[in-house]
Amino acid sequence: MSKRTAPEQKPAEDIPVVGRRQPCPCGSGKRYKACHGASGGAAKVKVTRPFEGLAAECELVALREFVPSATARLPLASGDEEIQLATVLPMAAAALVRTDGVAFVGLQVQTKSGDVSRDLARAVEWVRTAEPGESLAVVGPEDAPAGSVPTRLQDLLDPDARLDVQVHEDFSWWMPEGVEATGEVAMSLERANSAIMPTQRLETEGVHAAYWVDATDRAHLRWVRPEPEEQLISALARLSARGELALGEGSRYAGSFRAHGLLVPVWDLDREKHPDEWAEPAAALGRRLDEALASLDERSLDADERRARDGLRGRQITVR
Repeated sequence: MSKRTAPEQKPAEDIPVVGRRQPCPCGSGKRYKACHGASGGAAKVKVTRPFEGLAAECELVALREFVPSATARLPLASGDEEIQLATVLPMAAAALVRTDGVAFVGLQVQTKSGDVSRDLARAVEWVRTAEPGESLAVVGPEDAPAGSVPTRLQDLLDPDARLDVQVHEDFSWWMPEGVEATGEVAMSLERANSAIMPTQRLETEGVHAAYWVDATDRAHLRWVRPEPEEQLISALARLSARGELALGEGSRYAGSFRAHGLLVPVWDLDREKHPDEWAEPAAALGRRLDEALASLDERSLDADERRARDGLRGRQITVR
């Protein structure tokens, strides 16, 4: 596929000057005085929770961080075009249009700004006008024209829409039906397929962004949660003190990791059980967790729950 670079944008110096207590026009969400209004400006400001405000936030985090091969239709607010969100694209492209005209935007890509939401929005805007066969290698640190605020994913999507995620066994969807991969794309496809860990999204009422993953030596449930970290840890601690934190026989709570401002609890699971067998236990755990979260407003943690909370805080894990 041929590559087309993004149009040249104005440099960071062209970010307009505003009041120091006003939001920075770069779209970081910070006050101007703490961003481009700081001494020397700010070339790269990290947005720690880039998908905040979207109902699809948890799914976006999962697809960005650990789901190997999946696609989902982007729920654009305009509703007048079809763009597919994808975990990984050939050669880790930021966006491309297949030769059959299907447009894709990649999530697991390198970004050069500190705001993943902004970079994804740039890729969406690029792919809207791209031609079949074109691809965008990377989204650069573009800035919006002087006096305007850069577009973010929140500006383009229906904020109340969730993602209908389709998990794939491999990356054959990279190519249109009946078309064989060649050259660099074929090599990229082979490498990507060899690195896939079997993954399945749990499909059950009340459970969102929960994925069964086969990590060879054991299976896991990785569940992206939308609650603030301290609130979630306290609720998990309440369940732990009751002995209700596991998903049932053959499971144990392993720990959690942070991703894009959210906490992702992880459970070790018996690999001999089919992924579908964990759907109802996950739904039951979700109901217990909702009850524990609601109870935090009524009563604080007791001594046993506080000890459990301290233990959970120290169980940070690394996902490979």
